[in-house]
Amino acid sequence: MSTSVVAEDPPEMRKREQRGWYWYDFANSGFQSTVITVFLGPYLTSLARRAAGPDGFVGFLGFDVRAEAYFSAVVTASVVLQILIMPVAGALADHTGRKRELLTLFAYLGAAATLGFYFVAGDAYLLGGVLFIVANASFGAAMVIYNSFLPQIAGAEERDAVSSRGWAFGYLGGFVLLAINLALYLGSGIEEGLAVRISLASAGLWWAVFTVIPLLRLRNRPVDGHDATPLRAVTGSFRQLGRTIAELRRYPRSLLFLLAYLIYNDGVQTVISFSATYADQELGLSKTVQISAILAVQFFAFGGALLLGRLASRYGTKRTVLASLVVWTGVVAVSYFLPKGAAPQFFAIALLIAIVLGGTQALSRSLYSLVIPPGKEAEYFSLFEISDKGSALLGSFTLTLALQLTGSYRVAILSLLVFFVAGFALLLAVNLPRTIREAGNQVPSHI
Repeated sequence: MSTSVVAEDPPEMRKREQRGWYWYDFANSGFQSTVITVFLGPYLTSLARRAAGPDGFVGFLGFDVRAEAYFSAVVTASVVLQILIMPVAGALADHTGRKRELLTLFAYLGAAATLGFYFVAGDAYLLGGVLFIVANASFGAAMVIYNSFLPQIAGAEERDAVSSRGWAFGYLGGFVLLAINLALYLGSGIEEGLAVRISLASAGLWWAVFTVIPLLRLRNRPVDGHDATPLRAVTGSFRQLGRTIAELRRYPRSLLFLLAYLIYNDGVQTVISFSATYADQELGLSKTVQISAILAVQFFAFGGALLLGRLASRYGTKRTVLASLVVWTGVVAVSYFLPKGAAPQFFAIALLIAIVLGGTQALSRSLYSLVIPPGKEAEYFSLFEISDKGSALLGSFTLTLALQLTGSYRVAILSLLVFFVAGFALLLAVNLPRTIREAGNQVPSHI
């Protein structure tokens, strides 16, 4: 199997694809900011509380779940589905070369499910949960395909910059849509529940409209052994996925990097998805404060992603990511001690998150693209994407367990410290230059 070599593409064609590639981050970040980070957690929690019995529990997938833990349980279920779908989607993309078509399929399936949030009202917490599971699983599968384009459109020396620009542009998209929804929620006079449902559905419309741009710019690359029929393509993809998993033992240092990323990014994603619920249920902050803080994060994360990209070029990518994990550890520790109604402190923490949020993820994506073997980008990015964007399994499970056992949001947020500490230690142990060479890639000068 082979992919086109970046150096063979004319510079203008490569730049055109890079500019188109940035737009998918712009398109899907509304799902991250409006749906996951701000509106859906508190909204689904309120619906679950409304539908709960006298004991405070609701039914979900045959289990009795505390209403306060319903959203994190739904997130956990969605990530389990992601784990099942994303490796297959990645293998199918690499095996057939039809990345544009697969990006179209998953992006528009996710956008359609997100549009369906408009109909989640009353006590329809189960409908909301099912739609989120479909949307988040599709979101993750689409991101596998999207990320796998990065090694094909950017060389080793420019990859940090391209990845950082994409992530920064994504935060710009999330900021613009959330600003629109903030105006709708606060200033339109529309009933609160309806305003939330419109805001949730708007993320699906935003996702669908702006995905058109990357689909027009990105190109499929030819691969060897293309299967003519869909059935042969799917069965061949499963065989290829099996071979790739069996070959993982050949890249133990790449696996160590992936493990480090999966652990610390579980913490990042869980903090992002849990922040609105924590501010609402534990700190008692108004929806206005919550949305304003998240809006500030989206705005400043645009600059933060670009800033950390520049710091990486000066001090090294690994050092920059490690420093960002120290900041994340401090954020979680301080959050535990915030008193109720602590709006100024909540804003200060939000700004710290904004500085490191985009850079942590963008630089990790760039590093990962260097430690995976050429020709299997989508398959390996499916493993990467299990913990990327939209919440992760271990973090959401830890939150669910903490809430189920203690009912304390403070204990739940403090439990996430282990992800940043363990992730830091594992990343520190990775010899990146050797890992990159063993994967068959060029070692950039600023690693």
